[in-house]
Amino acid sequence: MNRRDFCKTATLTSAGLWAAPRFSIGKPGMSPNAKVNIGWIGVGGIGQFGLRRSLNETIVALCDVDWRPAPGGHEHRAALKHAQMAPKAQRFVDYRKMFDQMGDEIDAVAICTPDHTHFPIAMEAMQRGKHVFVQKPLAHNIQQVRTLQAAAENYQVKTVMGNQGHCFEGAHRIVEWVQKGIIGEVEEVHCWTDRPRLPWFTFDPLPVETSPVPKDVNWDLWQGPVASCEYSDDYMPLKWRAYWKYGCGSLGDIGCHTLDVPFWALDLGYPEKVEIAEMDRWQNTDYTPRGAHVIFHFPAKDDRKAVKVHWYEGKYRPDKLEGMDELPSNGMYMKGSKETVFHEDMRAQSPRLWPSERMREYRDVLKEQTIARSLTGDPHTDLWAAIRGDIDECGSNFNYAAPLTEMVLLGSMAIRANETITWDPKTMTCSSMVAQQWVDEAVRTGWEYRL
Repeated sequence: MNRRDFCKTATLTSAGLWAAPRFSIGKPGMSPNAKVNIGWIGVGGIGQFGLRRSLNETIVALCDVDWRPAPGGHEHRAALKHAQMAPKAQRFVDYRKMFDQMGDEIDAVAICTPDHTHFPIAMEAMQRGKHVFVQKPLAHNIQQVRTLQAAAENYQVKTVMGNQGHCFEGAHRIVEWVQKGIIGEVEEVHCWTDRPRLPWFTFDPLPVETSPVPKDVNWDLWQGPVASCEYSDDYMPLKWRAYWKYGCGSLGDIGCHTLDVPFWALDLGYPEKVEIAEMDRWQNTDYTPRGAHVIFHFPAKDDRKAVKVHWYEGKYRPDKLEGMDELPSNGMYMKGSKETVFHEDMRAQSPRLWPSERMREYRDVLKEQTIARSLTGDPHTDLWAAIRGDIDECGSNFNYAAPLTEMVLLGSMAIRANETITWDPKTMTCSSMVAQQWVDEAVRTGWEYRL
């Protein structure tokens, strides 16, 4: 089936004329021990880690546009190497051909590709009735994010985004501490990352040098919905994330991890303004900046006061907490009227009140669990469990992940435009004409998806 024919089929799909997967939602008689048949899209790079965790299921298909033995000299990132974990799986280059040939055998897909291709792959999967795992950030622009959220409901499939920290015990603890009132009223949050840094970003972002397309690379498919250009080793396999047309910069890379806990704990919703406080840009503005300090302004909501969430990347950092020798390279702290909670690393693995001695005062209440935990501690395996019916939904399902990603993308838009913007979530309009163009980006002919 060619792309144009599939778009016609998708129209019928949106009208409800679609084939149910083997594991339909609520399908009676499903064995709790049944294995999920998975198509894995994006086998090298980040995809290898989830694939390894999912080998207790049945990996029926592997799809990647780059089957070189050592992409960019990185054998450890090669799809060809990691495909050996699933030797019986059929291999593909084009995910659409994978669906055409094996659609009846696939229950779910894992999408571990660059940001700019998340949306078309996820839409095609859901329109064919497949459950979906999508790496973070959920999509490349806000219109795509909203459409994915609506599509998950429309096609009644199980979903999850790959912000692994949402499954961690530490994340649940912070949410509980906030909900119990231990932290008090929170009006100020600080999150930071050491990105951009090697090997994902470069510190000499000159206009790229083009070169012939390597053997075993399908460059046209890698570009997906983005306007076609000449191949460059500066784009793949690693450094695409820093180029705005493919990635979402440092904030898109780490924001869905580090901003997750405050977004969840404070029920932040949509920001009304994204302020550029500091910026260090390259001359090449098609490339993510050396550093930025962004402030998200969230209005008061129910009993919560207005909140400012500070994001720092590159050389910018918040002030150290009193008694702290130095800030870790990645981390978060949330200052409340009673206490301050802090965690190092991009995910909340070992949160604590600051200073740590404050933990003793709340020793018993800190241990009390009031919200449900992740069943497996991993978003991939939580999704396979949800498909089997072991759990109702994944924690970072699209109803949660879409608004979180929208927050992240608004920050990326403000950074890219180098403008403070206001945001109206109902009309999906912002105050910047420059940034508005990225709310719903143009795509190449044949890559359109709508509900």
